[in-house]
Amino acid sequence: MSHHRVETDVFAILDQQLKPGPLLVGFSGGLDSRVLLELLVRYIRQRTGFSLQAVHVHHGLNPLADQWLSHCQQTCQTLAIPFTAQRVEIAKQNRQSLEDLARQARYAVFRQYLPIGGTLLTAHHQDDQLETLLLALKRGSGPRGLAAMPMEADFSDGRLVRPLLSFSRQQLLDWAISQRLSWIEDDSNHDERFDRNFLRQRVIPLLRERWPEMAVTAARSAALCAEQETLLDEIAKTDLLASQHVDGSLQIELLESLSPARRHQLLRFWLRQQTGTVPSHAQLQKIWPEVALARADAMPELVWQQGVIRRYQQRLYHVSPMPAAMLSQALPIDIPVHLANGVLTLQTDYLNEMRLRMPEAEEQITLEYGLPGSHKAHPVGREHSRELKKLWQEYEVAPWRRGTMPVICYQGKIAAVVGLFICQDYLCETGCKGLTINWQPNA
Repeated sequence: MSHHRVETDVFAILDQQLKPGPLLVGFSGGLDSRVLLELLVRYIRQRTGFSLQAVHVHHGLNPLADQWLSHCQQTCQTLAIPFTAQRVEIAKQNRQSLEDLARQARYAVFRQYLPIGGTLLTAHHQDDQLETLLLALKRGSGPRGLAAMPMEADFSDGRLVRPLLSFSRQQLLDWAISQRLSWIEDDSNHDERFDRNFLRQRVIPLLRERWPEMAVTAARSAALCAEQETLLDEIAKTDLLASQHVDGSLQIELLESLSPARRHQLLRFWLRQQTGTVPSHAQLQKIWPEVALARADAMPELVWQQGVIRRYQQRLYHVSPMPAAMLSQALPIDIPVHLANGVLTLQTDYLNEMRLRMPEAEEQITLEYGLPGSHKAHPVGREHSRELKKLWQEYEVAPWRRGTMPVICYQGKIAAVVGLFICQDYLCETGCKGLTINWQPNA
């Protein structure tokens, strides 16, 4: 590929991927990001409606990190491109990869600086894609992991684009030399304790020696996996609509008709929607036999890093880690109260039908949690009052949620359970000034 062709081909990709607006480029100062920065600077000079900002993440992991920051700042100054540097501290925990932590820290910074509707551009290339695919194979990933890195994806309040994915590192190096660019050589790239470096230094050169087109064909496999994953997600979305209860749980009876493979895909999709990630393959395999199909009188659960998967009334629930113990507190009027599981406001109102009456002069309104099941309440529309433990069952409130349901009391007597009911004796008469319960639970 001629040196001129790199620029022409990248511009064609950018024309396809970008709409006018703010662009943010991750700039480490290394070869790849220096090439991308140069190409973007030239691109926006020839197009209208774009702005470009470079962001450098200072991990502080290398003794030369401060010099690298200065180099990046100087480069952007020369190119007249706005430059921002952000320092991050990485605290390594057991069983956590330093590479993964550094990557997470970088993307957290990019989220912080990406304007709404903006596009983040990163300099990943064909060789990076091959490394990502081989690492996914090492982890035993399914199609989603083997899809490696897409050329474009939604990201934060905007998009992420990787315009160099179809170019090899050698092509970028040749172009950088031809354009007389200067860049940083990170000596830690040769440290083979890191998986990516081991692949880069030892494994991939050997594969390329035997199969020169390896990176190209691997990228094709990744693209096919991405296509398959899109299709699987479409099927899972349909299954979720058919089997999800209004409270977000899955109805076990409706899952029984699915094949095991389709059921696993649905469970993955459901949990990813709820938590942004999925359990391990071994954990996923246990959900159906050990939780969904446990004996009728059992209270089965599967604990994983994002929470607990539980069964209640023939439905599967994902329960996030519970907030710390909730305490009784006075409840003001017309002032939002931020609780561990949502925001509650008692709003003065004359119009809504279902409102609490205004408290009498000496009546204190409090918010209570974890009231004993023997407490009685009389929901509007019922003939009699009932014990709270019976009402929890009737309203199908799962046992683990009962202690975190906010209960509004007037002088210690139940007036309403937020999100469920108002009690008969505390209902406001039509046309009178009353209190509407405005409840915004955490997602």
